[in-house]
Amino acid sequence: MATTNDLKNGMVLKLDGGQLWSVVEFQHVKPGKGPAFVRTKLKNVLSGKTVDKTFNAGTKVETANVDKRGMQFSYKDGESYVFMDMETYDQIYISPETVGDTANYLLEGFDTVVAMHEGNPLYVELPAAVELVIAETEPGLQGDRSTGGTKPATLETGYQIQVPLFITTGEKIKVDTRSGDYLGRVNS
Repeated sequence: MATTNDLKNGMVLKLDGGQLWSVVEFQHVKPGKGPAFVRTKLKNVLSGKTVDKTFNAGTKVETANVDKRGMQFSYKDGESYVFMDMETYDQIYISPETVGDTANYLLEGFDTVVAMHEGNPLYVELPAAVELVIAETEPGLQGDRSTGGTKPATLETGYQIQVPLFITTGEKIKVDTRSGDYLGRVNS
């Protein structure tokens, strides 16, 4: 148990009959009149749904014990994604629903963090940015270096993003895993 005064980003709470909610952001508000309160944005760990919730300051909330483990993505086996625990070398199978949009940036051998609760995987975290190779894109035109135009490009994972016109097939780029935005070239 904790109080709303102890909230931190990333903390997982058990609310509404045992549902797990991750704190995305929070703000302590002390109005001129009336009691203080805490305004939060919570994300359901399983469904990904985001809600705004307000608590009175000092209210007790139940926290969930979430174990974050360093794991390496091994391979895709049919529908499941197979991850290896870097400490015990145990392999766990994770459903596509749990992996979610992270699959767009996963390559064999990538290091990830898998959040577990009571032995069940909740979600997979990647670093904020990953380096991937452009598998296919239309050729850019000479002189396109200064314009702000973009074109579609397919990454080696099969996911398609928008890149500047001067990027060519086979180049290694840095991609933001939260938004899918192109961040820049990677010099080899």
